[in-house]
Amino acid sequence: MEVVQVLHMNKGNGDTSYAKNSTVQRKIISFGKTIIEEALLELSSNYDIDSMGIADLGCSMGPNTLSVISEIMDIVRATSGHLRRPVPEFRLFFNDLYSNDFNYLFMLLPAFYKMLKEEKGIGSQCFISGVPGSFYGRLLPSNSLHFVYSFSSLHWLSQVPVGLESYAVKHLNKGKVYISKSSPQSVVNAYSSQFQADFSQFIKSRSQELVPGGRMVLSFLGRKSIDPTTEDGCYQWELLAEALMSLVKEGLIEEEKVASFNAPYYAPCAEELKVEILKEGSFIINRLEAFEVDWDGGAVADTHTEQGKMMVGERVAKTIRAVVESMLESHFRMGQDTMDALFIKFAEIVGNHLSKTRTKYINFVISLVRKG
Repeated sequence: MEVVQVLHMNKGNGDTSYAKNSTVQRKIISFGKTIIEEALLELSSNYDIDSMGIADLGCSMGPNTLSVISEIMDIVRATSGHLRRPVPEFRLFFNDLYSNDFNYLFMLLPAFYKMLKEEKGIGSQCFISGVPGSFYGRLLPSNSLHFVYSFSSLHWLSQVPVGLESYAVKHLNKGKVYISKSSPQSVVNAYSSQFQADFSQFIKSRSQELVPGGRMVLSFLGRKSIDPTTEDGCYQWELLAEALMSLVKEGLIEEEKVASFNAPYYAPCAEELKVEILKEGSFIINRLEAFEVDWDGGAVADTHTEQGKMMVGERVAKTIRAVVESMLESHFRMGQDTMDALFIKFAEIVGNHLSKTRTKYINFVISLVRKG
């Protein structure tokens, strides 16, 4: 599976689209707002910037994308007014993989430009560009950015870890799609090594694109424990594997297909992040915070009732489907009916699980300063 070509959030505005099922991501963004504001206040106070370069890495599409940049512009405008400086022009770069639905995002821009002009008075000071490509490499010219942010993206790896590819001679993680309690140590090591290589390359690339003193805020899923098999780091994948194996028993998909699928995902712990950042050496860690996030984004439902279990399970299933369907479709070559059956089963499994224990995601928010 070529992650760069395959991975994208579900497109459009339909029932299973990312635009309609990104409540969890919106919740995650809310946790990072205070840290973003702090970073921008420090940046604007310490530097008189005429033209501010800002990049959203892993922007996806939909309302979350433009709401974040709108708030960033509000913070910069307010700080400029407080410091009695002119508001800088904004060079905004929206990045995601080639298969992202940039068209859907760009169709939202006319209304966005109109809002900037009528409500903020800065329509002519905003220049927006799409930058397709992997952020695990250079995207923009040297010293072209002042502020970089990325939400809910860096837990995705650049590729399936070496040795776990679908074409591998021996499948090492049978019946599972990610690290689990039953995974051999070689699987855990492969995932850890891939994350180290990817995150190091990400940091190195941004160090070249950010000006000295530039700020970067990163927010993505991780885990509290050093042990990568703990529930907060991997259990949603454990339940998805269970749903897939139920389809195997029904004869809807082949067991070999499950054995050869491994998600290009990794939930790091705080220690792993610190090691790679310090090793690369271009950034100072200003803040590193961890927040708990409900799998369903905080829906109010009594999971001890059948109706409540069903509602929460379906909500989580739609959120996960909007993110992983492109990968599953590419690997399993499922038809629509089989995909629907998978996520109906997954919703049932998740509802039963959450009725017994409220497993939560762990989300890190890291604020970094480019050394000058």
